[in-house]
Amino acid sequence: MEEVMPNILISGLPGKMATLVAERLINGTYHVIRDSLTGPNQSDIFAVNGLSNFALRAPEEHEDLLSELKELEHNSVEGLEYRTVAIDFSQLDAANRNAKLFCKYEIPFVMGTTGGDREDLMRVVMESGNTAVIAPNMAHPVVLMQTMLEQMARESPNALEGYTLRVVESHQAGKKDTSGTAKAMVNYFRDLGVVLRGDIIKVRNPGDQLDMGVPSKDLGGHGWHTYTVRSPDGNVLLEFRHNVNGRQPYVDGTMKALDFLVGKLDETPSRERGEGKVYTMMDVLRGK
Repeated sequence: MEEVMPNILISGLPGKMATLVAERLINGTYHVIRDSLTGPNQSDIFAVNGLSNFALRAPEEHEDLLSELKELEHNSVEGLEYRTVAIDFSQLDAANRNAKLFCKYEIPFVMGTTGGDREDLMRVVMESGNTAVIAPNMAHPVVLMQTMLEQMARESPNALEGYTLRVVESHQAGKKDTSGTAKAMVNYFRDLGVVLRGDIIKVRNPGDQLDMGVPSKDLGGHGWHTYTVRSPDGNVLLEFRHNVNGRQPYVDGTMKALDFLVGKLDETPSRERGEGKVYTMMDVLRGK
């Protein structure tokens, strides 16, 4: 049986999450490819920790790079099979395009990028026969909370019928889209019979975030969410909250997702029959 050598491609440098993931990986046990898919108008070289240089490949070079990586797989030596696995933290408008490229070149991937057309994203992976972990939130403690709500909704549908929901989510000013985690949580509450009142409130102003209690050191990277549920008569109030300061919990979760996906490399579904597989962070935490 051949030993599998995972070669990790980081997509999204010089973005902050991609950079933190790169820092963790280059000090770990995986082999890291020193090229990264990036967006337009970036410099040619990006230094992680001031030491490890990554060549930033612009969109017009993406297919050439992936083709080169597949050629490496085809040239695997006896007893050692090279496999490319991608971790994608690119901008939200690149999520679908990158996923299509990964599927075209049969590269399994972990995607923590939020936004994009999620239905099309899932469809592309399933029809391609590729394998991916796709999650809007990689912080596994938060995912545990999501899992509990999902279970409550499944076992007690409409248990809170008539109740209303208010959602406030705060992230760094650079995050333009509404939190994917907040959207997912709204769906779980909806299955419990709870109706969202108004829109999800996005807080991006640093002054407002300081007033909320976000530490000043974490204004550039945090995720604070509060879900307030009220009974029709106003006499019952339930509050669910998850506050994450900094980005390290998301990096930890990404590493868990990567280890999980690498463990699935010998279970690659059938490309010919279009039997792709999309895993969530819930699957990662369950280990199956």
